[in-house]
Parts: sequence; C-alpha cells; structure tokens
Amino acid sequence: MNNNTLQLKIKQRLNKLDSNDYDNIEKWQIVEAFNKAQKDWCRRQLHGTNQKSEGDEQSIRRIDDLQILLTDKELSLNNKGLYSQSEVLPADYFQWKRIDISGNSKCCPRGKNFVVYLAEEANVNELLRDELRKPSYEWGETFCTLKDNRVNIFTNTEFEVTKANLVYYRLPRNIEIKDVTSPDSLTKSTQEIECEFGDSVAEVLVDETVTILAGDIADYNTLQNNSNNVENNN
Repeated sequence: MNNNTLQLKIKQRLNKLDSNDYDNIEKWQIVEAFNKAQKDWCRRQLHGTNQKSEGDEQSIRRIDDLQILLTDKELSLNNKGLYSQSEVLPADYFQWKRIDISGNSKCCPRGKNFVVYLAEEANVNELLRDELRKPSYEWGETFCTLKDNRVNIFTNTEFEVTKANLVYYRLPRNIEIKDVTSPDSLTKSTQEIECEFGDSVAEVLVDETVTILAGDIADYNTLQNNSNNVENNN
C-alpha cells in the first residue's frame, strides 16, 4: 500500500478529508502513529494478546502475517570461560526466535552442530549442575541466556563455540513521507518509504493507526469502532 493511499484511508476513517478545523491531522502525525501502530500490533501478535490468543507461529495466519519480519545474522563471539558471549544484538532486534551454533572440542576438532535452548538467567547455576540439562558436547546440546543485550552461550568449558547464527524477529520498517520531518530522526525525509506488509495487514494497521489518532484527538466513538475492527480482522 503506497503512502498516498495510506493517508487517504486514515483521513477518511477519521472524517478529516479536506478538513481545515483545529483537529486537522498533519502528515508527521500520521507517520508517527502508523509506525507506533506497527510495533504495537506486532507485539500483540507475537505474544498472543489478541482476540484469538494466537502467538508466534501458532496458526497459519500468524505465520503468514509475521514471516516478513524473520531474519538472521551471524554473531561474533568472545570466550568468557563458562560461556561464549556474543556481540551486542542487532539494532533492529525485536524478539527472539532461535540461535544455531557450531562447536568443537580437543577430542573432536571437526566439530558438530548443537541444539540450543533459551533459558532464564536466574536458573544458570542449577542448569550447570543438572546432569540432564547442562551443556554436553557428546549429546550436542546446551542452553543460552539473554543478558545486557547479548547472548551468552554456555559451554561449561566442555567445548568451544566456533559459529553462532541468530534467527530473530526484527522491528517493522518505519514508513516515511518525502519532505515530511520524521518524528524519529527529526530530519526531513528525502524519500518515500512505504509499508512493507501486504495490503491485508496494512488495512488492519490503518485501523490501528486510526485508533491511536482518535485517542489523541478524543474521538472516542472512532477509537472504539476501529479498535474492534483491528481485533475482528486478526
């Protein structure tokens, strides 16, 4: 959906087409509200706080809608003894999916791939002592935690992590309207950046945006109607 259509649909649902009153919606407000709407909507779908209570990949609809945000990045590592620590997570990191690692040991320099489970930082000491869940080169299994915006992959000094590839949901791409000052960068946009989601999702995001803007201008009837539309179409 291009930005002109996006603006037209939002203004139409706010009843602000050709409006010159004090409640006229500026273009920068549409940009800010739509970018916020994308993040809010994605958080609800990933976490399952929507009408159908469907979270990340719990239905074909969720897979279809959110697959565009799945990406991966190879992370550099620093050996810390009991664990290998990754570089800082990517700037567009939004939500964890998985991490794939390879490792080797003195007895097996050719290495192998591992299954890695995401664990809670609070349980690290217990996991390292648990015979069934501690890092094992023989079984090709270990666990990792998220801390200080980095991934800690535990090895218990049994092996060395040689490669780590993070698979994650990235932040949705912000839209921009040419010659309109971006609320995020506070600079005038030099190009049109359109919504990256397909039209069916973009229509839902329009309703989400209208809900935000209606709340900003205290139009509670419009807020309620479009809030219902958002959830009914999920």
